[in-house]
Amino acid sequence: MTKPFDLVVHGATGFTGRLVVEYLLQRYGADSGLRWAMGGRNAEKLAAVRDALGAPADTPLVVTDANDPSSLQALMEQTRLVLTTVGPYQLYGSALVAACAGAGVDYVDLCGEPAWMRQMIDAHETQARASGARIVFSCGFDSIPFDLGVFMLQREMKARFGRPASRVRGRVRKMKGTFSGGTAASLKATMAAAARDPGVLDLLRNPFSLTPGFEGPRQPSGNKPMVDEALGLWVAPFVMAAINTRNVHRSNFLMDHAYGADFVYDEMMVTGAGDKGEALAQAVAADKSLGSDDGPRPGEGPSREERESGFYDVLFLGTDAAGHSLRVGVTGDRDPGYGSTSKMITEAAVCLLQDARDTPGGIWTPAPAMGDRLIARLQAHAGLGFAVED
Repeated sequence: MTKPFDLVVHGATGFTGRLVVEYLLQRYGADSGLRWAMGGRNAEKLAAVRDALGAPADTPLVVTDANDPSSLQALMEQTRLVLTTVGPYQLYGSALVAACAGAGVDYVDLCGEPAWMRQMIDAHETQARASGARIVFSCGFDSIPFDLGVFMLQREMKARFGRPASRVRGRVRKMKGTFSGGTAASLKATMAAAARDPGVLDLLRNPFSLTPGFEGPRQPSGNKPMVDEALGLWVAPFVMAAINTRNVHRSNFLMDHAYGADFVYDEMMVTGAGDKGEALAQAVAADKSLGSDDGPRPGEGPSREERESGFYDVLFLGTDAAGHSLRVGVTGDRDPGYGSTSKMITEAAVCLLQDARDTPGGIWTPAPAMGDRLIARLQAHAGLGFAVED
């Protein structure tokens, strides 16, 4: 039976969901052949957002309520893939993952919640493999630029030197933009869950929390300002490292340790040289605004001008035991939390549907699920750049 939709945007009335719909209208209109629909809990709100965005009046609307099993079942029968922007996922995503895994429906999200992700892996990976559902977490700024940046670096290391880099540093060189209200809400929900359940805290502390049955070598903590000896510059803790590093280790795990069983990886933010670099690193380390009550709220976000003036530039520096080294840069042309993220998750969904049809069922990270096919699509359409820097 042919389903009516290739893709349903679950959460289309939220701030990020609206940006996804805007991008779909711009890039995947009626003549693209992609059959997509706007999904949400309230039909009137969906219609209002459709009209506010200037979408065609016949843009399909699907009422989706993740708390209603019959609504979820109806959604599974209508679409090949669900793109969900409704977080925190530990509060609103579990039933949707379970439904997709059971029905063989593909799924992409923006999750940065490693403890919940591990719970979903334990609960649903076997079923997803059996049904053919490809569940791909973390398809936004966390963690696509980092996961694919390491993937590209390791491919080039093996091509040039015959072996992967045993040590990779991810270093955010420049970034302008805000983290999303959803990211802030996810952090707060995760901290609340850890306070209730010590097992959650154990998962949060473990760099290998997403690699069931495998524990690799000791990893750098990345939680204090320091001078990075490889760059000769001060670096500070990077707030997304706690999720990105876990995803990169899971990618290595899913690819049969293509980066090596001894792989070491960390992420930090470059703040500069000398006293000025040190002062900025200390200020970054002391900044707790993301988790404060004054931070962004779900459904809120920057203006179009702020989104379009944002950018990011991340360096990946790899070295091996023989002394070979290689640098790869990854850049984005919009603010990371909204403008770039909305393009990345959309292209990840289309890549999974159109380019990565041979990826089997299971719970994936972006690199092993889509790899070079997603890099190509992001460079062609989503304003990302991936380059070897000699």
